[in-house]
Amino acid sequence: MRACAMEMLVGRRFAKALPQHHARAPPRVALVCKATAMMSGASGLSSAKSVDIEGNIVPFNQSAMSHHAQEKLGRYLGRHAIKRLRGLEKPIDKYLYLRDLQLYNPGLYFRLLMEETEEVMPYVYTPTVGEACQRYHELPIPTQGVYLTPKDKGRMLQKLRAACNRDVRVIVVTDGERILGLGDLGANGMGISEGKIQLYTAIGGVNPDQCLPVCIDMGTNNEKLLADPEYKGLRQKRLTGAAFDELMDEFMGALRQWKDHILLQFEDFGNTNAFRLLDNFRNRQCCFNDDIQGTACVSLAGILAALRASGKPLKDQRIVFYGAGEAGTGIGELFAKAVHKKHGIPLEEARKQCFFLDSRGLVCKSRMAELQHHKIPFAHDVEFQPDLLASVKALKPTILIGVSTIAKAFSEEVVREMAALNERPIIFPLSNPTSKSECTYEEAFNWTDGRVVFASGSPFAPLTHNGVEYHPAQANNAYIFPSVGHAAVLTKSTAITDDMFLVAADELSRMSPQAAIQQGFLFPPFHEIAQVSRTLIAKVAEHIVESGMGTRPEGEGAYGWEVFTDDHMWHVGGDMSLDRDYAAEYHAPNGPASDGTMTCLP
Repeated sequence: MRACAMEMLVGRRFAKALPQHHARAPPRVALVCKATAMMSGASGLSSAKSVDIEGNIVPFNQSAMSHHAQEKLGRYLGRHAIKRLRGLEKPIDKYLYLRDLQLYNPGLYFRLLMEETEEVMPYVYTPTVGEACQRYHELPIPTQGVYLTPKDKGRMLQKLRAACNRDVRVIVVTDGERILGLGDLGANGMGISEGKIQLYTAIGGVNPDQCLPVCIDMGTNNEKLLADPEYKGLRQKRLTGAAFDELMDEFMGALRQWKDHILLQFEDFGNTNAFRLLDNFRNRQCCFNDDIQGTACVSLAGILAALRASGKPLKDQRIVFYGAGEAGTGIGELFAKAVHKKHGIPLEEARKQCFFLDSRGLVCKSRMAELQHHKIPFAHDVEFQPDLLASVKALKPTILIGVSTIAKAFSEEVVREMAALNERPIIFPLSNPTSKSECTYEEAFNWTDGRVVFASGSPFAPLTHNGVEYHPAQANNAYIFPSVGHAAVLTKSTAITDDMFLVAADELSRMSPQAAIQQGFLFPPFHEIAQVSRTLIAKVAEHIVESGMGTRPEGEGAYGWEVFTDDHMWHVGGDMSLDRDYAAEYHAPNGPASDGTMTCLP
């Protein structure tokens, strides 16, 4: 049987760096080896040495190939890899296949991720990453990032330096306390950092060499994980209070010492810590919380686009939020700032257009003594309502947003009440993953007789009504955070401000034509995400420099921001080995240290 060249798959350095238990490509990628073999023969590479169909590694002199031949091979392998991906039935198997592809052929992996983003992303990130995080400790995958634990206190800077000597510019960090709508997953939260960081490359065009996922293992309160003998994280209750703060202070300080500029994205911290961390560090270094600010930005963009369908101004909207956590109050705050900026309404008055329900009912002034601090700005002087239906009837909202992670919370009665109140009711069930969505697109469409303006956190299938196809919009943070982040990296922004997200939301909301919005496309189609990102990066970078938050990069003035941005978007060339130290740095076995804890990569 014909065999392929491993250096085409992984490169010389990678092949040498593979641990012994990775000296054989797994069955999930074996057919990619076979395809490379076929193409090598077709290219006349008679001198090619091999990886046989079992995946045994044999070096190959890739430099013998011309650039044209490399591109031809890249296209061929890309087609074969996507065909192989489509042939797998379970989403988790697609996830594992892509992880293997990234391990054994990072060049082909990133080519697939960047050229087939719309199809591949659900298996790299949501919704599949939710299951991957739940099962992370039992999946046959090596960790790609850096683990830090309380045992690293006093030496975090040394651990970061030892773990990674690349030019890191972007970090996604989690402590695993609130992974999507799935709760405390402890050290398994590494999967969310790994998934999110991929999108900085696939969508934002950041060189993967400059990206690093981090999980700070603070312990877990998940009893099921603590009792699981395969769980590899710290077997202790979650660190809280001063001990938590001291560890995070050291981590943030280590980043400032390690590199001259790093963009840090906080991801899936619990509500209390998420708000505190953002408040403590947002004015001290370049960081943001995607759950609070990224979700708010894409939701605001969706609202602005939806209002183009309804024809109503922003200042006349009343929003009821089902859920009063970091995502919901983040949307409410950015919405209020947009109303203030666009219409000159005082911020405190603008907040009065937003109403929240938590597990005890409507957030209002009579409950002030019991409310968490992030809910207080939205505790208005209105009569208490015990549930969502009563709140909708009493407050008469134009927009209903779900951030509760409670499936089916938007009942038929609630949705029909929204339809009775509004000619074009705007309904956004934003909870992830799909199983946690407050309602489906089909339900919202049927219960409003097709009049709903809809966006969800997870994807739903389109519907056909009277011969016309209608599409549910997906309010995916991926439209926002890679672009804002890359703009901050290019300009070395000192901080990430709410005004940057307002700029991004306004620009994104204008990108869909009016006719497309009427069919449900509140956002540009995802296959255009590369161009969307270039435009957003350029707009946000320009704002950063003009507002004095960053510096104009050398060379920008010659041709303008869009050309400069395009020149600085990373691309995979024809070289499928991605000839660099990526593999040697990134991929090490995921396993416990001698004391049973997880540590950063060697």
